[in-house]
Amino acid sequence: MQNLTPKQIVAELDKYIIGQADAKRAVAVAIRNRWRRRNLQGPMANEVYPKNIIMIGPTGVGKTEIARRLATLTGAPFVKVEASKYTEVGYHGRDVESMIRDLLDNAISMVRTEQAEKVAQRADELATDRLMDLLLPAPASSRTVAAHANDDETSAPGSEGGVGHAGYVATDESDEARQRVRQRLRDQLTAGKLDDREVELTITSKPQAGIMFAGMGMDQMDPEMSNVLERLMPEQSKRRRVKVSEAKRLLVEQETDKLLDRDKIVAEAITRTQESGMIFLDEIDKVASPSGDGSGGGRGPDVSRQGVQRDLLPIVEGSAVTTRYGVVHSDHILFIAAGAFHSSAVSDLMPELQGRFPIRVELSPLTRDDFVRILTEPKNALTRQQEQLLGVEGLTVTFADGAIEALADYAAQANASMENIGARRLMTIIEKVFEDVNFDAPEMVQRHETSVTITAQFVAQRVASIVKDQDLSRFVL
Repeated sequence: MQNLTPKQIVAELDKYIIGQADAKRAVAVAIRNRWRRRNLQGPMANEVYPKNIIMIGPTGVGKTEIARRLATLTGAPFVKVEASKYTEVGYHGRDVESMIRDLLDNAISMVRTEQAEKVAQRADELATDRLMDLLLPAPASSRTVAAHANDDETSAPGSEGGVGHAGYVATDESDEARQRVRQRLRDQLTAGKLDDREVELTITSKPQAGIMFAGMGMDQMDPEMSNVLERLMPEQSKRRRVKVSEAKRLLVEQETDKLLDRDKIVAEAITRTQESGMIFLDEIDKVASPSGDGSGGGRGPDVSRQGVQRDLLPIVEGSAVTTRYGVVHSDHILFIAAGAFHSSAVSDLMPELQGRFPIRVELSPLTRDDFVRILTEPKNALTRQQEQLLGVEGLTVTFADGAIEALADYAAQANASMENIGARRLMTIIEKVFEDVNFDAPEMVQRHETSVTITAQFVAQRVASIVKDQDLSRFVL
């Protein structure tokens, strides 16, 4: 995915997001420029900084979806944060540096998953061997009765080399005979015949300091102090009786941890965070001060907003952030900010912060025709989701001619007469239309009513009156 051209990136985004061509082009160019920078030779690579983007548009028009799909497409570490959740340093709440720590945590999870896939086969083999030892312990002497699984043979327990329903085998034989029994047991284990058996397993865990001190603002604690506390936490071991299937999963996790190089994972994650990390900073307009000069007015909530902007400035500009895993430099992290800017404007942000978002894109409000396309074109269209959800019950959903248009008409009408919540209104309308069908689906299938046809009249019967009365309070998201 790293070599996608801007046109290819836009084409991929078009599969899920309708319209907003300008925003798609802007993010596509930004992503391609990152690939270009990584292929630069010499000191110039460090001189090329990402062109951060600020998206301006009403709610529900695709700002968040563009950023989220982009991160999935490129496989880059990505976090979505809300600017309104942060406070100025020194006040109770999250400080802006925590977004970098969250991004690094995301990258570590990604790298660990990738590395775990590489050692998955070896981890499975080692876990199977350990599980075999639990099911068939090594003999303590030449005559030891060792437990193993029932292979449905009918020979009596304790007979010469025989396996009975009690699950025991006399091991007064050669190692070769024992290996045959072990192989037969392995075959049963692989086939899943032993999944419901129980074994006793020792599970070791280490409590996380972040959980134990969650009520004390652990995310605000100095990373070095956090590491010290975690090292002081003693490991806890306990024996549990679990089914073989669960024991296999736990043992695979333990063996995977042993095979992975933690230092290598952290180093790769830090590099990936610094070189390709993306942060979607939503609700940036909530920290703007509608005073016209970005000064914040000097009193009231504007002071706090101004403080958050000042703290954001060095992070977006590029600074060194200390984390529990090491120092992360934010110079080449791509920031995509977004906001509706209903009661404020981009010019109400601090001039210095405005300058850190050189690319500004305005997203258009969605129209009735856009709603029709949203309901029919994307791979994850709401209509397709509803069809597949009810298909699980055995119910086939069909949309007749005019039904999709009716859904779009009522969504556009509701947005025009009430609060405009963009494409989210479609979720409101769809939920109301299918409310009775979703509730009655199991009984309908039992009565052999295996299909439902959604018509324009069907939609009107369930939506028209409440749209007219503006009584969608139950469903508004």
